[in-house]
Amino acid sequence: MTGLDRNQTPKTRPVSQKRTALVASLDIGTSKIACMIARLKPCPPNEALRGRSHAVELIGYSQIQSRGVKSGAVVDLAECEQAVRQAVAVAERMAKVRVESVLLSISAGRLQGQLIEAAAEIKGGAVTAADVSRITSTGMRHATGYGRTVLHALPVGYTLDGVKGIRDPRGMVARQFGVDMNVVTADATVANNLMLVVERCHLNVEAMAAGPYVSGLSVLTDDEADIGAAVVEMGAGTTTIAIYSGGRFVHASGFAIGGQHITMDMARGLSACIADAERIKTLYGTVLTGGSDARELMSVPTAGDNERDVPQIVSRATIANIVRHRAEEIFEMVRDRLADSPFAAEPKARVVLSGGASQLTGTLELATRILGRPVRIGRPLGFGRLPNEAKSASFAVPSGLLVYPQYAHLEHVEPRHTRQLKTGTDGYFGKVGRWLREGF
Repeated sequence: MTGLDRNQTPKTRPVSQKRTALVASLDIGTSKIACMIARLKPCPPNEALRGRSHAVELIGYSQIQSRGVKSGAVVDLAECEQAVRQAVAVAERMAKVRVESVLLSISAGRLQGQLIEAAAEIKGGAVTAADVSRITSTGMRHATGYGRTVLHALPVGYTLDGVKGIRDPRGMVARQFGVDMNVVTADATVANNLMLVVERCHLNVEAMAAGPYVSGLSVLTDDEADIGAAVVEMGAGTTTIAIYSGGRFVHASGFAIGGQHITMDMARGLSACIADAERIKTLYGTVLTGGSDARELMSVPTAGDNERDVPQIVSRATIANIVRHRAEEIFEMVRDRLADSPFAAEPKARVVLSGGASQLTGTLELATRILGRPVRIGRPLGFGRLPNEAKSASFAVPSGLLVYPQYAHLEHVEPRHTRQLKTGTDGYFGKVGRWLREGF
């Protein structure tokens, strides 16, 4: 892994279009930790997924209950470390390989994308790669506020003497050159603690990527990204959004409400323990109510350890109402964020839902009504031999991380010194105090 710049999380090198590569993804979520190991094999272009140069062959995976994580952020280092070790070990045994580095997702830390414009005079007449890097670096630094770290710096368009829409300016002549870029940032503390968990497992973080962005790489077709789409990643502790336009990732946002909040609402509303509330949500959770739901009754164990407590009898309609009220709140918040994003200017754009919370019955109909757009459930596309449980929307992020190296060449990476991440006082986190003083 390359060393960490004070403004930017680690970035992976672009995968060679002619070589096979072994990659591992790690998604540390609020409710589950998923690890996937795959071989990336060069393949001919796919009409629906033209941006992909490699086929993804899954050779190992795991999914275990998350521990030590709340709303996507680490709250108990030791607990989270043990869960990550377990998830990686299970995937390694299946794949029969040893993992040394992982691609890591992040959904917490108040993800935020900013469209930044930066411009400068070109002294030599023709735009060079150095000019592109210099001006992009300026824009990236401008977008990095106090306590924030850059996850992605993606040019979305270039300008030559006021002429917009330039795809590749290198070699072209102009007096003034500008770049429009999407800079995605997160709270540095949240990102650092996620990386610290991985380091304590004696693994390197090859790259860190925003969850909704890589979810989009997994579930969107190229046509959808070209026309315009919003990917809404509905996790247990967070709901995050990635906006695609003109085939580019142009915006990100999110908030710390997700499927686990529905579980907690049910636990409170039914006076049930959290485990029973989660089971009821998984088996019977729906945002739709019908005429017979008020007459369909079910038994719910009462919270507590008194065996003589009499179970409650509740109707399916009661459960549906609890689920619907929180789901409506989530989609209303999504609607507000979409209205304040570039998505609002894309009348033909659709919404694609991913994440475990998107699988509740009736979610599609509710989202379509509240968002006023065509909506579909997104599942991993273009993956060979995925097991059934990994074909669902809840695996969009870890599967998207496996696709991510094929798109790494699109990102701007700050020049930095190479330094291996090591455990102990000589490693990166042994120097975190100095890093904080230098950075902030």
